[in-house]
Amino acid sequence: MRVETSSSVQEHSLLQKKSLSRTLYGRFAAFYKFFQQDKFSMVGAIIYLLFILLAIFAPVIAPYNPHEMLKENGKLLANLPPSAEHLLGTTNMGRDIFSQLIYGIQPALVVGFSAAFFVMVVGTLVGLFAGYFRGRVDMILMRLTDIAFGIPFEPFVIVLVAFLGASVWNIVLGIALLLWRDTARIIRSQVLTVRERNFVEAAKVSGASDLRIIFVQIAPNILPLSFLYGSLAIGWAILTEAAVSFLGFGDPSVISWGYMLHDAYVSQALSRGAFHWFIPPGFFIMLSVMAGFYIGRGSEEILYPKLKKR
Repeated sequence: MRVETSSSVQEHSLLQKKSLSRTLYGRFAAFYKFFQQDKFSMVGAIIYLLFILLAIFAPVIAPYNPHEMLKENGKLLANLPPSAEHLLGTTNMGRDIFSQLIYGIQPALVVGFSAAFFVMVVGTLVGLFAGYFRGRVDMILMRLTDIAFGIPFEPFVIVLVAFLGASVWNIVLGIALLLWRDTARIIRSQVLTVRERNFVEAAKVSGASDLRIIFVQIAPNILPLSFLYGSLAIGWAILTEAAVSFLGFGDPSVISWGYMLHDAYVSQALSRGAFHWFIPPGFFIMLSVMAGFYIGRGSEEILYPKLKKR
């Protein structure tokens, strides 16, 4: 019976840590190399990284509570222009606009990344099973996809949120229930091609189960497409949340960019020339949608190099 000494155990633990660090470094290097191949992807990734950092450090960056109605000598500090103390001025209720803008990043990212995750998972699974099994399974899943395509997207999300209640997660649910349809169609068409390749046939001959073939042999070959449509879904989700909140169906307890635009519209900020109120959230919404598009565009050119030659 072999008894390991404390030194050998420590050495083994050290080797495991080194191996883990090499693996993490290798994955980070591969991730960085992926974005480095295309300038558009790099710009999109930098924009999202900046947003993530701003969201994490929002309590430090934002000088005020976004819900706080600021007063001085008992007087409400309403409709103040931009100044050193209030970089973007204040709202008609005396709330600091810059603080609202920074805190608005958090719900935007939550909606964007959560919806993109569900879109990727649902769309990829539907496309995998429809493309691999074909026949009746394909017919049923594609008819469900056709039904999803026939439902107007934003009106459906608005009705669902109005029925279930104003909540960020209800908006995510509404987006996830419909936005997977494009991903499913593209993944299915790709799976129909991949399933005919030699390595899939070899796996069938060796006795591999259908699920093993789907998730071990086929899925790794179509995951880049899933990530591509997931990156596009981030922008769509953020834009949808902003639209729903702007129309007044968002959660009033959550400060989002759409809520800021709604508040500015109701307060007639445009007619008063308070451009510092509604331009910054609109610009941030535009940046987030552009970032998703840039990552998707760059990913598409990396997946299909022939596109660069056109």
